[in-house]
Amino acid sequence: MNATDNRPQVRRVLLLTLILNLLVMGLKFIVGFLTGSLSIQADALHSFTDSANNVLGLVSNQFASPQPDREHPYGHQKFEALGALGIAVFLGITCLEIIQRTIERLFQGTNAINLTHWELWILILVLGINIFVAFYERHIGRKLNSSILIADSYHTMGDIWITLVVIIGLLGMWLGESWEIPQLQWLDVILALPVAILVLKSGWEVVRENLPWLVDEIAIPPEVINRIALQIPGVINCHDIASRGVVGQQVFIELHMIVATDDVEIAHDITEAVEQKLEEYFSPVRVLIHIEPPDYQSPKISFSDDSEEAN
Repeated sequence: MNATDNRPQVRRVLLLTLILNLLVMGLKFIVGFLTGSLSIQADALHSFTDSANNVLGLVSNQFASPQPDREHPYGHQKFEALGALGIAVFLGITCLEIIQRTIERLFQGTNAINLTHWELWILILVLGINIFVAFYERHIGRKLNSSILIADSYHTMGDIWITLVVIIGLLGMWLGESWEIPQLQWLDVILALPVAILVLKSGWEVVRENLPWLVDEIAIPPEVINRIALQIPGVINCHDIASRGVVGQQVFIELHMIVATDDVEIAHDITEAVEQKLEEYFSPVRVLIHIEPPDYQSPKISFSDDSEEAN
């Protein structure tokens, strides 16, 4: 069974979030320019990567069809995982940009931050938009099993924490000016560093979520597949079991199997029953079963040297 093509739904979500991210980026750049705040400018730069991520997501979405063809017999879904890793790269670049700007400000000195009430309300509006985008993308991403939407929601969740840190820092600096404590003006520079750490953390989460799919890491423990297959009457032994992909998105399973019959038609019926059972647990899944003679029976379930015995 092949995976469902959810690309149109994913595309609609990416277009909506692109529009909202462009709005957020513009508002942050305006406030950052008017106040002279380094942390707001860094946050605006991070929002620019949000918009770039949406464009990247739209491009990868165009190529990420789950349906197989002649050139890609296993589908094209890794394009979406590649797009998600592209988001991680943007996050890394953003982190370096923030650190560079922070170091420059440390050597050049800090300037007074002029924050008005309406600029603070704009930042609160931006925070609200980011909260909506993050939870909306995560909800739809999990519903559609879309790695690009889930990755982008991590990115936007980083935006929420960053904006919160920026608002707290600006309020602290405003209080410092009111209470005539000039040292608090350095809060803007100091808080840029945790912003960079939060951005880097978001990038690592995206890599951790998508790298297993790209390097064909095991999707299902072979012992689990073996146990399910042995539930089918007529299955004597399973060995050399392999799986890859993402459960709930698309899984590919291969196994060698020995059945209690010499009749080709009956053997075929048994393999069909095994495939159907695996589909019940891990759909969508594509299963390839190699039927072997009784002499090929093996206790080696998988390719590890310490595989458990099949029986």
